[in-house]
Amino acid sequence: MAPLTAADLQADLVDLRRALHREPEIGLRLPLTQAKILAALKDLPLEISTGESLDSVVAVLRGGRADRENGAPAVLLRADMDALQVRETSDVPYTSHVDGAMHACGHDLHMAIAVGAARLLSDRRDDLPGDVVFMFQPAEESPGGAAPMIAEGVLDAAGPRVVAAYGVHVSSAVSHWGHFQIRRGSLMASADSIHVTVRGAGGHASRPFRARDPIPAACEMVLAMQTHVTRTHDIFDPVVVTVGTFHAGTRENVIPPEASFSATVRAFNPQARAKLESGLRQVCEGIAAAHGLDIEFVWESGYPPTINDEIEADFVADTITDMFGGERLHWMSDPEPGAEDFSYVLEAVPGAFFFLGACPKEDDPATAPINHAPDARFDDAVLADGVELMSTLAQRRLEKASSA
Repeated sequence: MAPLTAADLQADLVDLRRALHREPEIGLRLPLTQAKILAALKDLPLEISTGESLDSVVAVLRGGRADRENGAPAVLLRADMDALQVRETSDVPYTSHVDGAMHACGHDLHMAIAVGAARLLSDRRDDLPGDVVFMFQPAEESPGGAAPMIAEGVLDAAGPRVVAAYGVHVSSAVSHWGHFQIRRGSLMASADSIHVTVRGAGGHASRPFRARDPIPAACEMVLAMQTHVTRTHDIFDPVVVTVGTFHAGTRENVIPPEASFSATVRAFNPQARAKLESGLRQVCEGIAAAHGLDIEFVWESGYPPTINDEIEADFVADTITDMFGGERLHWMSDPEPGAEDFSYVLEAVPGAFFFLGACPKEDDPATAPINHAPDARFDDAVLADGVELMSTLAQRRLEKASSA
């Protein structure tokens, strides 16, 4: 009997991906999605467990060539499961049946790729010198499912801690179909938030000297934060501060007692991130004090930067080049300012995260709707290549670890 290939799985994986797309779920609890993944894995020789605090799935494949007496190595492959609060407007025939929810970020493809890798590696089980952990994770978009899965033991699901972890993310635009993008070191940004409330004393707008107006001070803070960024942070190690909300007042002739604003804060390394928190707090509190106002400054920590291990990034790049040719591999000159909670995994173990272009071949990736857009479209023809790559990464990394 001929060995199983990713191409053999393509039709079934397309059906799975489209079934997942029709019934998207949001957040930590994804019962329908979890049930589909469990059904897709049920006939495979896997040790399967589900999460307690979230509807995750962890599946462990035991390699037939593993040296159990000396500690068999394990490798982790991750797929996120959740959708977005987006009302789909794409014209695909398998459009979302759930109003206000859509797989607009391609997580349905990620799940199908991971299921395909589980099937392919199960067929190659006798040749594996170690174990593979499949991590199906809810709530990547929000509030974050990687950290609770780590707390519940996913990195140690095979016994010893995994020696490496890999994740792939499809893109509906920017990159051409079937092309891979990767970067050593910082790949994606952290994503934190600040929430600032400035409190003074209200009064009549015709007599501002009899009030303590919070609006000019809050406006000054918004502008001063941008000056702080350009004057204290290295331009070759950029950070981003963007105010997304600003609220104050009820009428044009009334000075309100308080003003508030919120901002997203992005950095590409832990040092710049920590410097931002202390610096922005100092700027806002200093301005409030200068105006004789009270202030509440809240820093809300989000995902840390996604930082690829340099050796693992090179390993992924070499594998892509070997399998698909160098013309399909692209080294990113700049990191991506979006955030990703696979960052928690990469904080704990070596690994790499990379992108796979899934823009439909008939579309121009420069103008196609981007991830998270309500009309984003992903070409599921990339599934077979994703399966073959993830499976090969796991097998080759186990070979490398077992021969070290």
